[in-house]
Amino acid sequence: MRQIWKEFKEFAVRGNALDLAVGVIIGAAFGQVVNSIINDLFNPILSLIIGQVDFHNITIGLPGRHTLALGSFINTVINFTVVSFVIFLVVKQMNRFRRRQSDIVHTKECPYCRNSVSINATRCPFCTSQL
Repeated sequence: MRQIWKEFKEFAVRGNALDLAVGVIIGAAFGQVVNSIINDLFNPILSLIIGQVDFHNITIGLPGRHTLALGSFINTVINFTVVSFVIFLVVKQMNRFRRRQSDIVHTKECPYCRNSVSINATRCPFCTSQL
């Protein structure tokens, strides 16, 4: 039992597990914010334009007192589309920042041995020449 507990502690404090836990928690909170945006802001404005937006009441009756909740499915698809679009915009912006960071030069070439050295280096770590 001690071995299992030790392995679990190693797993739990490993960076990936903590990052995943933080990501799940932030994702859940982000989902609530997006649902609020859709239900409290997007749907009322859309209902002014096209009429009924709350599709929850749309159902299809099946034999044996079963129903298909088609309206709930439509609302879920709308939520998914909005969440996907917002995530797309966030990822697009992050990629733009990364590209900008990668454009910044962090290295220079040693004129003697042609190896890549830090831009702040005063001596080449490969050939020890003064830069």
